[in-house]
Amino acid sequence: MLFDQISNDIKEAMKARDKVRLETLRNVKKVFLEAKTAPGANDTLSDSNAMKILQKLAKQGKESAETYKQQNRADLADAELAQVAVIEEYLPKPFTPEEIEEAVSTIIAQTGATSMKDMGKVMGVATKQLAGKADGTAISAMVKKLLGQA
Repeated sequence: MLFDQISNDIKEAMKARDKVRLETLRNVKKVFLEAKTAPGANDTLSDSNAMKILQKLAKQGKESAETYKQQNRADLADAELAQVAVIEEYLPKPFTPEEIEEAVSTIIAQTGATSMKDMGKVMGVATKQLAGKADGTAISAMVKKLLGQA
């Protein structure tokens, strides 16, 4: 399980005296524990929910880094991006634009979509199938591109 892997990696980071990794993984574990003890969670955290949490943390880190860059605080931006890099090690490799296009083309064929009116139907299937592998914005742009050509 991902939760156990993070716990073990915290020990390894302590032994290696890797401050950034240790701080990042402790933060991740804290969020995981909060999710496990949330009402209705029954003290469990599935790997799929853990992945969603990791994706959210990575996205927040990137957004924070961007804000820091706009404020000319490269030092803080670099620290955020270092933590994002640690989190991304646990996420599946994101799809390339070509892979997104191929997957969306297949979904359009499966759903029988023919125009922009069918975008909602395609997006519903695409966001589920490509969860964790592609950003929603990239999926949306590809669906618009492919349905616009139809």
